[in-house]
Amino acid sequence: MFHTQLEWLNTLKPNFKVLPLKERLLCGIGALLGLAISSFISWYVLGGFNAWYIAPMGASSVLLFAVPASPLAQPWNMVVGNVIAGVIGVTCAMYIPGQTEAFSIAVALSIFLMMTTDSLHPPSGAVAITAVLGGEPVHQLGYAFIFYPVLLNSVLLLVVAIIFNRMLGKQYPQVAQVNTRSKDPTPTQKVSIQPKDIQEVLDQQTELLDISEYDLQKIILQAQEKASARAVSQFCCQDIMSRDVISLHAEDDIHLALNKFKDMNLMSLPVINAEGGLVGTLALYEVVEWFKRAADPKAGWEHKVRHIMSKKVVTVQPMQPVHDLIPYFVERSFNYIPVVEQQRLVGIISRADMIAVLDRQLSTLLKQ
Repeated sequence: MFHTQLEWLNTLKPNFKVLPLKERLLCGIGALLGLAISSFISWYVLGGFNAWYIAPMGASSVLLFAVPASPLAQPWNMVVGNVIAGVIGVTCAMYIPGQTEAFSIAVALSIFLMMTTDSLHPPSGAVAITAVLGGEPVHQLGYAFIFYPVLLNSVLLLVVAIIFNRMLGKQYPQVAQVNTRSKDPTPTQKVSIQPKDIQEVLDQQTELLDISEYDLQKIILQAQEKASARAVSQFCCQDIMSRDVISLHAEDDIHLALNKFKDMNLMSLPVINAEGGLVGTLALYEVVEWFKRAADPKAGWEHKVRHIMSKKVVTVQPMQPVHDLIPYFVERSFNYIPVVEQQRLVGIISRADMIAVLDRQLSTLLKQ
């Protein structure tokens, strides 16, 4: 009997990922810092004002620090949602005599307007109630309640959330991932699930999902890549890399680098130091830009490859599966990726190498 009840209770639990202990602690620390800092600043700005901080900010901190990827936690939702709820709440408090009727209507109208303006933020419902039940200090403010403490609290907490999440390496606010080269789907999307496919399915949903279309698309494509990887044989980078690598030296003269580009008919080359270690990459367009500004006296000191090369280089290890490289060649249009071992350049994998591997894998699948 007890076991049956326990199973029934488990059905009520959400299908929600439980984060590792470290992540849970960081979420709590973020909320602690966000509420403490924004509360102190609000108190300092508003002085002895009784309602210098409002309870709904606690609910907002759950979204901003625990689930910052949620569409409901984005800056537009928090600021616009709270402002709408504040306006509706104050209006209902002023013109509807009964408190129960006032806060019920305020929350209902706030939900409707937030969903209409795509600014749904659950804690905003509490903002509407606070405007009605906040007591005399809140009622005396009238519509000023929208600016302080509501808008002031919202902006301060939001600023702390942006800084804290960025320090942890989380992208907040969330930005739509689109094909920056074209309005068309990315190369991977053209041969798999496209954004329009996901949009058509979402249009048929009658319930609001607490995940953005872009995050959903990213998860689906990553799962599809893993499924495809199981269906093909795995090569390592050392199996397909070219070991006779054409490269530039960091101390080479830029004119010498240009001659090498012309002789080899290449668009970019890796740059190594005297010990053979990879230190950067130089693209032909960077050499062209150098020639454009060569007439500027301030650019006179730039005469070596190391002065104009890019020091940020994507590299791979010899034993790394080549499947890891596909997103770089397909989605980011890389021409080549250096292979390094103990920080030394040991090979190069070009786009042609990847095409050859994929062609062989396709032929194998067709024969099965």
